[in-house]
Amino acid sequence: MQSLISETNPVYDNDALNVNGSDVNVDSLWLIKERDKSGKHKNVYHGNFIPQIPNQLIRRYTNENDVVLEPFAGSGTTLFECERLNRKYVGFDINSEIVDYVKGEMSESAYKNYALCYGDVLDKDKIENDYSAAKKKLKFDSAQFVIMHPPYMDIVKFTQNKNDLSQIGDIKLFVEKFKMVCQNILPFLETNKYFALVIGDVYKKSEVVPLSFYCMDMLKRNFKIKLKGIIVKNIEGNRGKLGQAGIWKYRALKSDYFLFKHEYVFVFKKEF
Repeated sequence: MQSLISETNPVYDNDALNVNGSDVNVDSLWLIKERDKSGKHKNVYHGNFIPQIPNQLIRRYTNENDVVLEPFAGSGTTLFECERLNRKYVGFDINSEIVDYVKGEMSESAYKNYALCYGDVLDKDKIENDYSAAKKKLKFDSAQFVIMHPPYMDIVKFTQNKNDLSQIGDIKLFVEKFKMVCQNILPFLETNKYFALVIGDVYKKSEVVPLSFYCMDMLKRNFKIKLKGIIVKNIEGNRGKLGQAGIWKYRALKSDYFLFKHEYVFVFKKEF
């Protein structure tokens, strides 16, 4: 499929983009056969995203030794890609158990250019303190890329912490809290650099709630940014691997809904 980017011939900021990767996917539709299981990548945490997403984004928008910042670190997918690609990494997660797990996975690694913190990204003072400590440890001034993969509301509750976004079932409250996360995190990103939001939609009370577009709209309304891309990602065979593809299709046909097989990757350029 021909890329829309090559057709529109935009002007690039070459200082902010890594244009050397011949296999970097610049299409707005990413069809991925299966998740990368190499290295430390293990599908041990419900809701973790596939390694190909941070791999593509990091190679596209950063260079070696740049800093990647992640407010929802999860089971270490982005960290492991930073280790592989020789980027510095700063991550936060509200789940102390998964933070301990990831630190255990990294314990024998020669790669030390990372800081992984247990913390609530709604707590501005703590995040600023932990980020300052990371800057001192890793010797950098600002982050060059931010990647955010928040919970999809309360579809999967990751902790019992009341400040965990996965505890929120109300769309208005979720977007409000996610806005606070962005207010706490995006100032750490260097001006004219890029950040990505990886998110899907949810199904509640017999209808689709377009969580992804609510969050995208919130970002556009509240921050001086430009939306550079809307990528639709589909990984083939998720339900097939469980032997349930036929069952899900049957249930959908008997009802009035469609199966969720995709997520969105929104890419933004920060201008403040």
